[in-house]
Amino acid sequence: MTATDTVIDVQGLLKSYGKFRALDGLDLHVARGEVHGFLGPNGAGKSTAIRVLLGLLRSDGGTVQLLGKDPWKDVVELHRRLAYVPGDVSLWPGMTGGEAIDLLGALRGGIDEPRRAELVERFELDPTKRGRQYSKGNRQKVAIVAALASDVELLILDEPTSGLDPLMEKVFQEVIGEAKDRGSTVLLSSHILAEVETLADRLSIIRDGKIVQSGTLNDLRGQTHTAVHATFVRVPDRAALTMFHDVHLDGDRFSATVESTRIGEAMDALAPSGLTSLTVEPPSLESLFLSLYGDETAAGSAR
Repeated sequence: MTATDTVIDVQGLLKSYGKFRALDGLDLHVARGEVHGFLGPNGAGKSTAIRVLLGLLRSDGGTVQLLGKDPWKDVVELHRRLAYVPGDVSLWPGMTGGEAIDLLGALRGGIDEPRRAELVERFELDPTKRGRQYSKGNRQKVAIVAALASDVELLILDEPTSGLDPLMEKVFQEVIGEAKDRGSTVLLSSHILAEVETLADRLSIIRDGKIVQSGTLNDLRGQTHTAVHATFVRVPDRAALTMFHDVHLDGDRFSATVESTRIGEAMDALAPSGLTSLTVEPPSLESLFLSLYGDETAAGSAR
């Protein structure tokens, strides 16, 4: 990626709290116009990285460029060009949701009024209620509408659908796709792995303060195993199954895993046994995440 194609360019980022190193040489690159998933469990350094990107924390080392600017030195200018939605939104208690949307939009140079009205309707938000009257899910809606009603270049979304019901999560996925179509770049951190799997063009997975995997979902799937389930006319020769892992053979029923790059070879090995049924399950983002973290985390707490 050239400098003009890169919206987020982080190299060798360091940040420590006393003796604890939260970021340990983090590299993160997000291309213009892409939705980039940013994943990691609690304590991996994800929230610290996002705070550095937003200019809320000063790094101890490395370089950070956001839209070609330094988020620490150029924080005011950058916040006119980006929008941030945290996972736990706080609103002014006495201000209505609509007033909060308008205020946040004014800080970014204005609101697209027709889009604002459309988003309020799609998210089923009552903008006349005051901040103290909103549930957690409705506070998230206010922040999402405020972010998407402005023409910003970059959206930084940290657990944005926390508290939303499944119907509203679907609406969220639709409007993020529309923002991408308008040319916005999105950094999306979410504990809902299916959401990231649906939306993200590329992914970066953080562990112990550094990126341990980065690429498209297909790239990352190529490094994991695919599940294969089959039934046969004839029991296959054990010698034909040497490329498989976790093999279970019960009569004519077979299940195993195989490297995703060897699916073609696997099918050639099974075909002579007379396949009567076959199911091939490509590795999910959940399985990839668990392969990296093992018992440290479950998919539902990948934050």
